[in-house]
Formats: sequence, structure tokens, C-alpha cells
Amino acid sequence: MNTELERFYEVMRGLESGEIRVAEKVDGQWKVNSWVKEVILTGFRYGKMTDMSQGQFNFFDKDTIPVRKFSPESGVRIVPGGSAVRTGAYLAPSVIVMPPSYINIGAYVDSDTMIDSHALVGSCAQVGRHVHLSAASQLGGVLEPVGALPVIIEDNVFIGGNCGIYEGTIVRENAVIATGVIINSSTAIFDATTGEYIRADETTGQMVVPAGAVVVAGSRPITKGPGAEKGVHIYTPVIVKYRDEKTAASVVLEDLLR
Repeated sequence: MNTELERFYEVMRGLESGEIRVAEKVDGQWKVNSWVKEVILTGFRYGKMTDMSQGQFNFFDKDTIPVRKFSPESGVRIVPGGSAVRTGAYLAPSVIVMPPSYINIGAYVDSDTMIDSHALVGSCAQVGRHVHLSAASQLGGVLEPVGALPVIIEDNVFIGGNCGIYEGTIVRENAVIATGVIINSSTAIFDATTGEYIRADETTGQMVVPAGAVVVAGSRPITKGPGAEKGVHIYTPVIVKYRDEKTAASVVLEDLLR
């Protein structure tokens, strides 16, 4: 085995134990460990296609990146029904994975978090403590470019069903993302409490959802051209308020499911 492949397997073990992370919060700012992404990519480069079929279901992938196996001692609850966790993903004890869900390589899911049915945690996405990722929601993967931050969901965030968080978006702690909201770096968020638009950082290209923000799906009118003349509106996420006791009570039901 060559040294690059040995290094790959060493880093996979570190990722799965939580000792190594693709991104970390340092002095209040998220930083990407681009070297980890580079090592992950070597696994794709050196891997050979192999048959990973199970029973009547046919699967073929690189032999370096199999589905990760868990034991009861891991403390992770994976409910039967078709979920998969790829090699190099970390799931903390007390995480719940409802079927079917998919958690990709390099992802980090912290304690007391629920990944609900048909949800996707994309490659390298970082998910904090006590997060609820509701059914059919997606956290986009950002494996390349290696210097780009992945999608980051901080602690105590609630993400409703059929949401999509993409392109390295950071959702700060205690935020609530309502059903059907799509957030990426190119769509501005309107803050109805201030009357201002929140746009992606011009330097990093990242969209940041403020701590405690309650975001719903909304729209805004096109102001120029034929679209404006015909009264066409385009999709816009809207912050309607910031989290309060009433909001907290509306999402507390998830605690009964743990």
C-alpha cells in the first residue's frame, strides 16, 4: 500500500472518531481544513470499482469508500429502512437517523441531532448539537474546491421539511428554517425586522443566516424589464422574526421523539 493511501485510511479513522474535522470554529470563525479534503479526494483517485451489492440490491462504488458500519456500542440510533452512512462521516452518540437518509463522506453530525426520513447530509457538511433536519431536506455537499467551506449548521437549529441549504451557507445557532425554504449564496434573504437584504459575503461568497432568525419562503417583485411590467415575483427567503419563547415551544415536539 502506498503512503498516500495509508494516509487516506488514517484520516478516515480520524474523521469517523471525530478527532479530525473538515471545518472547525476557531475564535468564533469557521475555518476549512483544506488538507482534509485533499486527503479525501485521494481515496477517490486510488479506489477501484467493486461490487458492494446486498441481496437483490446492486451497488458498485470505489473500494476505498464503503458504507460505514456501526455497532450498538456507538450509541447511534439508525432505524431500519434503507439509510446509509459513508466512510469518513462522524455521527456522535445519541444521533438519530430515520430511514431512508444518506450521510456522505466528511460529514460531521453532533450529539442529540435527528436526521429525518429522506434527508441528505452532503459531503463535508458540519451539523451541530440538537439540530433537527426534517424529512426530505438537503444539506448540499462541498468537497470541491478544497478551500471552500462546506454547509454549516450550528447548534439548536430547526430545519423544516423539504428545505435545501447549499453552497457553503452557514446557519447560525438557534435559527429556524421553515418548510420549503431554499438558501444558497446567490439568493438574498430579506430581513422583515430591519427592512434590509442579507447577501453573501463579497470576499468569501458565503451566505450567513443570523443566529435565532426565523426564515420562511417568500417572494419579491422584479423591478426591471418585462417581468416588472407583468408583475412577476421571484423567490426570496424572508426573516419574519427572531426566535422567542413561542417559537421554541412550536419546535419542542422533537424532544419527545428522542
